[in-house]
Amino acid sequence: MVNTNYLLTSESVSEGHPDKMADQISDGILDALLEQDPMSRVACETSLTTGLVLVFGEITTSAYVDIQKIVRATIKKIGYDDPNYGFDSEGCSVLIALDEQSTDISAGVTEALEIRGEDGASEVGAGDQGMMIGYATNETPELMPLPIAIAHGLTRKLSVVRRDGTISYLRPDTKSQVTIEYTEDHKPVRVDTIVISAQHDPDATNEQIDADIREHVISEVVPAELLDDDTKYYINPSGRFVIGGPVGDAGLTGRKIIVDTYGGSARHGGGAFSGKDPTKVDRSGAYAARWVAKNLVAAGFADRAEVQISYAIGVSTPISILVDTKGTGKLPEADLVELVKVNFDLRPQAIIDHFDLRRPIYQQTAAYGHFGRDDLDLPWEKLDRVDALKG
Repeated sequence: MVNTNYLLTSESVSEGHPDKMADQISDGILDALLEQDPMSRVACETSLTTGLVLVFGEITTSAYVDIQKIVRATIKKIGYDDPNYGFDSEGCSVLIALDEQSTDISAGVTEALEIRGEDGASEVGAGDQGMMIGYATNETPELMPLPIAIAHGLTRKLSVVRRDGTISYLRPDTKSQVTIEYTEDHKPVRVDTIVISAQHDPDATNEQIDADIREHVISEVVPAELLDDDTKYYINPSGRFVIGGPVGDAGLTGRKIIVDTYGGSARHGGGAFSGKDPTKVDRSGAYAARWVAKNLVAAGFADRAEVQISYAIGVSTPISILVDTKGTGKLPEADLVELVKVNFDLRPQAIIDHFDLRRPIYQQTAAYGHFGRDDLDLPWEKLDRVDALKG
């Protein structure tokens, strides 16, 4: 009999990965600006390499924040506080190259096309064109794909055991990768492979690292019933991982978009999240798409739902809405689109208002994913439309 099972892999990276460091710095600056001026327009990018942090982009705000201080505090909080790591919060140089938002973009965002020229009207236009993707699946309690859920769980646990001293020789830069075996009807049945790469002090041995991570990380995160004698483990497979963070690799805001979302289980709109204020639908529209998909699945209309919302710059009303249930829908997908239109207001201003997005909540999302976070109270994760959809 032919085995029709298949394998799906997702990865996660920790807050000490250079790309995630960049995301956290950009979102830390965004949070500080929103705290003083909720109407700030922010498109803040960060890049890092050995000894250097560059902050650049476009910001329009009435706030004043000490960007150098935010950069250094973020790096220190992540754990790069020791010159022996090759990169530390006090020893790095910080360069800032920021300008104001383009007046052409600003005009379209401030006043949407639909109401331009109407006295007293107030409606935000989308901050850019593009399509945003949201996804949900009932294979986990948080309605996230199992591979990315476990991958994030592993990197978060690696951070915990580093910070609390359980594995004191770990350093901030870690990665995980999880491969799940699915049945033909898309049910996860077992963990096929676990890959973990953990930065460590020079005197830690491979044998010690392997034993400690199996005992204190994998066994604490991965359900035992998903592991079997055929599960493969690759722990620090390169053999040594002392040089990490910005010394080992350059970092850049927005370069881990699949880690931030659904681990490859769903499509991606292409736009990154971090460093962008909520008028940028790359961020707010993607949050809304997850909200829609999650509520549709929780309401029982599908086992899996992928929602696409598209926008045009300066236009408030979405250009299109698509619901793809991957063949699991309980209603025709055209009917589900109509349900979405009736029950969800997906104009940028409505999304901002419903989620209360003009507040400093973003740096906490910049590592370990923006969705399915049971450790954070995120408004786009709430199941507040289930009853309405069923009604």
